[in-house]
Amino acid sequence: MAELDDAQRGQGSGPLCGLRVVEIGGIGPGPFAAMLLADMGADVIRIDRPGPPADDRTTVADVLQRGRRSVVLDLRRPEGVAALLDLAASADVLIEGFRPGVMERLGVGPEECRARNPRLVYGRMTGWGQEGPWAGMAGHDVNYIALAGALHPLGREGEAPAVPVNLLGDFGGGSLYLVAGVLAALWETARSGTGQVVDAAVVDGAASLTTMLHGMLAVGSWRDERGVNLLDTGRPWYDVYETSDGGWMSVGPLEVRFYNEFATLLGLPEDLVRRPRADEWPRLRAAIAEAFAAHTRDHWEAVFAGTDACVAPVLGLKEAAEHPHLAARGTFVEIEGVRQPAPAPRFDRTPGAVQRPPARRGAHTREVLEGWGVGGVEGLLAAGVAVQEDATVESSA
Repeated sequence: MAELDDAQRGQGSGPLCGLRVVEIGGIGPGPFAAMLLADMGADVIRIDRPGPPADDRTTVADVLQRGRRSVVLDLRRPEGVAALLDLAASADVLIEGFRPGVMERLGVGPEECRARNPRLVYGRMTGWGQEGPWAGMAGHDVNYIALAGALHPLGREGEAPAVPVNLLGDFGGGSLYLVAGVLAALWETARSGTGQVVDAAVVDGAASLTTMLHGMLAVGSWRDERGVNLLDTGRPWYDVYETSDGGWMSVGPLEVRFYNEFATLLGLPEDLVRRPRADEWPRLRAAIAEAFAAHTRDHWEAVFAGTDACVAPVLGLKEAAEHPHLAARGTFVEIEGVRQPAPAPRFDRTPGAVQRPPARRGAHTREVLEGWGVGGVEGLLAAGVAVQEDATVESSA
């Protein structure tokens, strides 16, 4: 796992090299979307609010903030708003994640920014969306996926819905849809010469992720119940099973020929090697569980390695980075002593990269404001409207 060397820090690399993005600092899906754009080479500037700096270890470990420079501006003051509008005038994209109306009240909404820069793509990340009866309400990932119908299918029959951390809503239904929307808008802007607002709501993205299930529901191949379907543990051959050492194996041989290979390698009874009828599924599930429970996870990983049985070990976050397949692909990197996923996806001609480690708040205020053509920088710093912090972060890893 390679560290960044001095030549790599801050050097743009990736298909979005040259794209200028202003990110209004926030939490969750907005920062992750900005990180993805930075990993693909965009020059992303994060606007942070004034406040006490985080300690160095916390800064280095906040990997969602990697890849961009930090500018501290006080947007409660007119001079800070003016400076942000100057930055927007030089940007291709602006990303914000406040509740509807907040940016307008600050004087940096789409109308004001696009008056300065008609080509600007203005990306808005919210949970409920920019309009609708719930638009002004507080919420979090679990609420958004619940309302979208994406939480209900998760879990086992007769049990409560299983909360999938915040991967499905914030990052799947939120960040990824914001990035896709921004890139689509940039494509259109290159032809029309005019930017537009991208309204990325987690509730919309989470609903979109259930598209296939809605199609299956319409033709009767999916029941609107939990744990009784093809992909939700309703089939014995699509589930997870515990091993003798307390580990787990994931099983997913959906196709008949893959199932036959799985059943043979697992050592199931002869009459279960061919997939049985539904009335035999309880016996099949018990037989699979008994077989896996007889040996360790490492044993079963070795048995199924290199086969088409569709079986893989369930790895923890620390274990995943050490698996031979992911190690061979360089799926994880280590930056300033902090292990983290490498940029994805991959490009053969213009590979993305972690452009720089997470920045201390305000570490690049002066260089960005001057480099992006904002006037009166010294006055902004002297008045405390902009804050320049020491750029040096000492890793304690």
